[in-house]
Amino acid sequence: MPVPKVFDVIIVGGGIVGLATAYKLQEKYPTLVLGVLEKEEKLAFHQTGRNSGVIHSGLYYRPGSYRANNCVSGRKQIVAFAKQYGIDHDECGKIVVATHKEELPRLEKIRENGLKNGLEGLEIIDEKRIKEIEPYIEGIKALWVPEAGIIDFKGVTNKLAELVKEINPASEIITSCEVKSFDKEELTTIQTSLGSYKSRFMIFCGGLHSDRLARKDKVDLDMRIVGFRGDYFDLTEVGMKKIKNLVYPVPNPEFPFLGVHFTRMTDGTTECGPNAVFTFKREGYGKTDFNLVDTIEALLYKGTWKLFFKHWRFGLDEYKRAFSKRLFLKQLQGMCPSLSMEDIKPGRSGVRAMALGDNGDVIDDFKIEYQDRSIHVLNAPSPAATACLAIGDEVMQMAEKHFAFHKE
Repeated sequence: MPVPKVFDVIIVGGGIVGLATAYKLQEKYPTLVLGVLEKEEKLAFHQTGRNSGVIHSGLYYRPGSYRANNCVSGRKQIVAFAKQYGIDHDECGKIVVATHKEELPRLEKIRENGLKNGLEGLEIIDEKRIKEIEPYIEGIKALWVPEAGIIDFKGVTNKLAELVKEINPASEIITSCEVKSFDKEELTTIQTSLGSYKSRFMIFCGGLHSDRLARKDKVDLDMRIVGFRGDYFDLTEVGMKKIKNLVYPVPNPEFPFLGVHFTRMTDGTTECGPNAVFTFKREGYGKTDFNLVDTIEALLYKGTWKLFFKHWRFGLDEYKRAFSKRLFLKQLQGMCPSLSMEDIKPGRSGVRAMALGDNGDVIDDFKIEYQDRSIHVLNAPSPAATACLAIGDEVMQMAEKHFAFHKE
């Protein structure tokens, strides 16, 4: 039997956070031999490749939080990265639209929050200015956010993987490689679907499976990942004439999602959504997808039921829209009244890894922990893709502290 190759660090998870972490480590420590293990055939297969493709500005996040700080820093880094390597992107800006008077105080509060997070150029605009930016959108006021944009996150992920290999050809990006178990001795032995590997240290960026990987590593968790599917509609060729760039509603602070919005993608298409419904399979992208283990695990967790009880009315409305194009359209018409059934067609879907505490509260900040020669990115909600390079910096600093790396 061949002796397994020994890596300095194995990173589990081939999404944008895992590859950004690998890139940051490899860039600063070029002699490190890194291994990135991804269970799918391609990188960025799950959350990275199925999100809205938006460069988030840092508008909504609590000032001083990991999300706020890393979003602002990460946005600047990822835009510079895209410019340097020719990744499709556009700093097109967005508007957050108030359609009722009761939303105006919330709109102002969002603006103040954005200013605290260091955003520039934020401006409350009137109906006339709204029409200049988005002629088909109806609102009484809106917040103009010039630092928002769109980007090809899959393209970013694949470029990061290329750069890791360029810096050190001994490092490996291994796909179709699912981690089954690992044993920690002097070196950690990782059993996978492709055989065993050895590593001095491990970093877990497991996304939808971050809690399961952490439990395998005996991390004491006070949270669980519960999946929420988001369905999108695409605008038809006629419908695309009604939206230029990015249009968002004023979010309801009582509900842990931003609400359906319009997003122009880097490929020229425009999508609207997502809704947000509990999914009975962690990687369940179809409306009827089901996995017994995932379902039992989620529904036996008290935090899931506490979330349901807190937001049952919102959840019921979201489920109705998930199965009704007419109801989905009605919500979109709140901002774009001229939109018709012929303007939208079913699109793709994604699943968000929502971290829930035992009390049913959504853990909305990034959560990264060290455990016995391993680092676990336990929670990386939106804007993790935008903030990936800043998160990579955070993980690298933690690795420097606990793994005792020294630059040669």
